[in-house]
Amino acid sequence: MDMDTIDYEGVFANALPFILDALTSILVAVIVYFVGKWVINFTLKALNKVFAKYDIDPSLTSFLNSFLKGLLYVILILVVLSTMGVQVTAFIAVLGAAGLAIGLALQGSLANFAGGILILIFKPFRLGETIEAQGTLGSVENIAILYTTVRNFDNKVVTIPNGALANNSIVNHSIKPTRRVEMAVGVAYGTDLKKTRQVILETLKKDERILADPAPAVYFTNFGDNSLDLSVRCWANADDLWPVFWDNMETIKESLEAHDIEVPFPQRDVHHFFPEGKPEIKG
Repeated sequence: MDMDTIDYEGVFANALPFILDALTSILVAVIVYFVGKWVINFTLKALNKVFAKYDIDPSLTSFLNSFLKGLLYVILILVVLSTMGVQVTAFIAVLGAAGLAIGLALQGSLANFAGGILILIFKPFRLGETIEAQGTLGSVENIAILYTTVRNFDNKVVTIPNGALANNSIVNHSIKPTRRVEMAVGVAYGTDLKKTRQVILETLKKDERILADPAPAVYFTNFGDNSLDLSVRCWANADDLWPVFWDNMETIKESLEAHDIEVPFPQRDVHHFFPEGKPEIKG
């Protein structure tokens, strides 16, 4: 075909609608992108205000911001592509299959991830508090998305999966400002319990760390094998719990000895029977 015979005007006239459609789609896609970007930024700022209002942990706030931002931008890109006429069904199917495969491969990690979010939101414990969980008693050093780090009193660091923490009992020893100190004391049979109780209470009154309300108390709890068992109970600030226990156990012992109240040691009476008759002792 001779180049001079090509109808450029006809070709342009036929191509013009397609060009206009393409330009329109691109323009709409650009508008959708910038509007969507503004909506994402507005949403994230609103969520940050909600997080700040409810005192959500900073590490959780940062993670949720990154996660939501990535998710919203993926959705925005799919919407933009759909606006331009691109079939996004295949992309969604691929993303769904990939998500399912990842979920199956990381079941344990996902459980820890969900547990970490629950712990950071509901805060059953905080950094620096003493907890007892999963056979470990110690101070919380770090709370991450997947694991919580606890330092026990032997200075060993224990890493506990958040999934296990979120689905089992946790004893928080620090959440309350005061704690009850309980000491077990045994005295010899025949001891005057009223006198013993008075001596112990007078000893406790000398310790300023012991709270007056609730008042200290001494209870007779058991007829032991070798002693009359008493339970000594008093209240102190949580930080003073063990110092009060250790100091007063020693002080109570000294006070009982000063008042001639016997603290017995384990004893056994052995009776030897001789069915064949008691042997003669020579010499």
